[in-house]
Amino acid sequence: MIANMAALGAALCWAAGGLIAIGPVRVLGSIAFNRVRLTIVAAALLVATTLMGGWQTLDTGAALTLALSGLLGIVVGDMALFWSLSRLGPRRNVVIYAANAPLTALLAYALLGEALGPWTVLGVALVTLGVMLAVALRSGSTHSWEAIQGSLLAGVSVCLLAAVGQAAGSIIAKPVMAAGADPVASAAVRVTTAALMFTAIGILSALRGGTAVEGAGGVGSGLGALLVPRGLTPKLMLQIAGNGLLGVGLGMTLLLVGLAHGNAGVVATLSALSPVLILPMMWLLTGQRPSLGAWAGAAVAVAGVALIVNR
Repeated sequence: MIANMAALGAALCWAAGGLIAIGPVRVLGSIAFNRVRLTIVAAALLVATTLMGGWQTLDTGAALTLALSGLLGIVVGDMALFWSLSRLGPRRNVVIYAANAPLTALLAYALLGEALGPWTVLGVALVTLGVMLAVALRSGSTHSWEAIQGSLLAGVSVCLLAAVGQAAGSIIAKPVMAAGADPVASAAVRVTTAALMFTAIGILSALRGGTAVEGAGGVGSGLGALLVPRGLTPKLMLQIAGNGLLGVGLGMTLLLVGLAHGNAGVVATLSALSPVLILPMMWLLTGQRPSLGAWAGAAVAVAGVALIVNR
């Protein structure tokens, strides 16, 4: 029960976080957005872990494993996820990203020995079909959030890459969580690793940019943009902090709680209910009813989710 409730909570956090993120991602870009939000969340989690005494549950091996999990699940996964978010909009992005559930179930079977029964295989097929329907049967939306920017195929492909990264990150973290690692401390290791990586990427980009604009601010100007990305306003900072604390801080911690107490495939599947949760949110916030194709695709995906859970 704890694992299921935690996974459902993570799904709710990610659905709401996707709506908050769309504006900042389109203004700052995925790398700058992630760098700012992960730095905020890492600081919060480090303080929380220290105050709660969670560091004692991690040894060096566990910390390194969680760091690798963070590199795949957050750095690779989030860079791809928010790149596709800026191209597809939140509704399509979250629906496609639900593919991380069957991918996690398959990896859990292959690497952790979690068997897949016939109903689970059918569930995986239904989730995949639901993703395809949600994209193929989409109808145009006039709201700016839902506008497709660039290639639809590229957006879908990169979003699926994000799903693979998330699935791999969960599978790598599962044994550490099952051994009794503190979820908040584990989240702190994963997020801090990712924040450092995004900062390193930002520094390299700033140095290259500084060389290119020497005489117009040079490297100093580029590093200044690293600290305060171009286009960052107080309003955007509040949105980024809200997205980070809700989607990364709380959402990731709840996912790790689920992995500590439940089956990786089931936890990933329940957390994939974000497509269902985001559709009424979009309807409420934009005033535009999601297309029948989106509803149909989400319904098929949820049917697959149900079969995987009840395997």
